[in-house]
Parts: sequence; structure tokens; C-alpha cells
Amino acid sequence: MLVGIVGKPNVGKSTFYSALTLATAQIASYPFTTLEPNRGVGYVRGPCPHTILNKPCNPHNSVCADGTRFVPIDVIDVAGLVPDAHDGKGLGNKFLDDLRQADAFIHVVDASGGTDFEGNPVGVGTHDPVMDVNFLEREVSFWIHGILAKDFNRLARQAKAAGKKAEKQLQEKLTGLSITESHVVAAIRQSGVDVDTTLWSDEDLMKFCQILQKLSKPMIVAANKADIAPKENLRRLEETGYPVVATSAEFELALRKASKAGLVSYIPGKGGFDIVDRQKLNEAQLGALDKMAAWLEAHGDTGIQRVLEKVVFEVLDMIIVYPVEDETKWIDKQGRVLPDAHLMRRGSNAHNLASKVHTDLGDNFIRAIDGKTHMTVGHDHVLKDGDVVKIVARV
Repeated sequence: MLVGIVGKPNVGKSTFYSALTLATAQIASYPFTTLEPNRGVGYVRGPCPHTILNKPCNPHNSVCADGTRFVPIDVIDVAGLVPDAHDGKGLGNKFLDDLRQADAFIHVVDASGGTDFEGNPVGVGTHDPVMDVNFLEREVSFWIHGILAKDFNRLARQAKAAGKKAEKQLQEKLTGLSITESHVVAAIRQSGVDVDTTLWSDEDLMKFCQILQKLSKPMIVAANKADIAPKENLRRLEETGYPVVATSAEFELALRKASKAGLVSYIPGKGGFDIVDRQKLNEAQLGALDKMAAWLEAHGDTGIQRVLEKVVFEVLDMIIVYPVEDETKWIDKQGRVLPDAHLMRRGSNAHNLASKVHTDLGDNFIRAIDGKTHMTVGHDHVLKDGDVVKIVARV
């Protein structure tokens, strides 16, 4: 799974990315700081089943801390987007190409209204952040439209003559964008266009692309710089129809760095922190921490961890499942307890899990065993969040 961090220049994207991943990214308050995409790993949380087993776990592909499993998510931070990027303005074409494989977007918006369309600093409250949401949506739709529009009419006629389904033809044109045939089918239905693509006007194609954009590249809005944003801006962003989380990337980055340096005790996503040794901090640092503590008390968290978890668990509707070799001890062949945690789409079944663990397991699937109930289940058994499952396959 890949989550793209998107937005116009100078809204705090690189700070957001660094806070989320603790990876190094170039950060400065001028447009196009990010020229090449930054790739890193963030983590989403879920209760670890080892607490039920009453034994410590031995994570292999994830991390466990105090009964909470942290599951990795690939994250990409791309160059800032400006209006008409689909026509090559700014770093537009590169920005869009870098996002081809993203399953969802976190759109980082300057909720303070302190940057214009080009990412240049303006007075707080000067720019309407809702316009940024609208223009990014428009750019991605035009990007998809541009890919499909090339020779569209000719290809539509050829597909019809060959008896090929419209959805198959469209999906083939979008190979490489992580757009599935089911996305295409749903977009045709929801846009109300004719199933015969030879009858489409350019307006029909654009309507289809707008719906496809929302289905195949779902988005959540990170209302960044919320610590200085007018409340009216936050309210209006919530009316865009997208999920919105108020965030302060600067606070989160500062807390994660302070925690790494041993100055504070802080777990990402928690609503507070403890100062380890006040004697090691100067007055300016203590003042900054007091400001962060007040924000956390008022808002619950910095929003950074929450926005990633919201996009994974709500927007993409994923669950965490734990495959094991022994359904009674919950161990693998090496004797490790609950070593792996896999993210699966809600509604996935036992056979889907087998295929995700290894292609051979999927091809040779016989049955599965629920590690919590010890009941044998079939290939179509629907998985639940936190399930522990043994896959039985032909050898």
C-alpha cells in the first residue's frame, strides 16, 4: 500500500512527511523545496492480540509497544502542485507521474490561508483553503482525462468492433495507475454515462474522470497549520465533502525529535507527553513544550498520526490480520509469536489472505483455522479486524 502526501508548495508537506516518518526531507518556506519525491514509512496502530494470549509477541514485519501493534505504511511526498499542473505548469507532470501507484492521497492544506495558489507566503486568512481542495481535485481529474483522451474515439470503436467491454478497455488504458476494473465499472455507473463508449462526448469523458478520481484516488484533507488557522477556515474545509483532520505538523515533528533525543516521553498519536528532565531544557524549549501541551489538551493530538490512520482504516477501509503456522500457540515455523501483521481490505476472505502471504499458499489453499475460536473455515470466510489465522495448503 502506498499513500501519497500531496498539496501545493509551502503548506508544510515536507514537515508533515518528516513528522510522520521521521525521515529527512528538505524543509523551507519557499515553493518547490521538494524536487524529487521522498519515500518513507509511517505506521498505523491496532491492538496486538498477544495481550489475549498473555504472552509477549515477536514482531517481524511490524513493531509492538505496550500492547499496540504498529503496522508499516509506505508514504511518498511529492513536489508541490500548482494550478494547470496537468498542462505541465510548475513541476506538474512530474508530480502526477510520481503519484501513479498511490492508493490514496493525504492532501496537506494550509488551513491558515497564509499561502497563495503558487505557494507564496501571504497574510494569514488571506487565501481561501477550500479553493486548494477544489483545484487539486480538478488537476487529478484532468490528469486522468489526458491519459484517456489520446486516441479515445478510435480505441472505443476498435473495442466495440472486437466485442471488448468498455470497462476492460478503459482499465487497460490506465494500466500503471493502480486503477482497477471495479473502479471503472463503478465510475461508469455513478457518472451516468452510456455504457457504449463510442457514444461519449468529451463532456461525458470528463464526468467519468471526475468520478473515477474520487473512487480510485480517494483523499483526506490534513488541515495543517491548524494552530494558527482561523476557525472559520476549518469549518469551511469540513464542508468540502472530504474527511478533514486538523493537524500541526510542526508540533508533531518537534515532539518526535524531542522523544528521539530522550528529552520527552511521547508516543505518536497520544494526547500528551512527559518531560524526562526539565534541567536539560532552556526557557525557550520549555515555553514551546507548554504551547504544545496546551494544544494537545485542547485537541487531543497533533492530528498527524490520526490522519494516516483515518486514510488507512476509514478511507481505504483496511483491517489488520495476523497469519500464523500454529493456531494454538500463534507462532510461525521459527517459534515467533504473532510475527506478522497484514493489512487487508475489509471484506477480504481467508483465501485472499493466503494469496497475500504467498502466491503458492493461495494456489494450493485447502482451508483455514481461526486462531481465536479454533474453528475450521473455508476459503470464503470473511476476515475480521484482529483475526489470527492459520492457512492450510497442499504441500
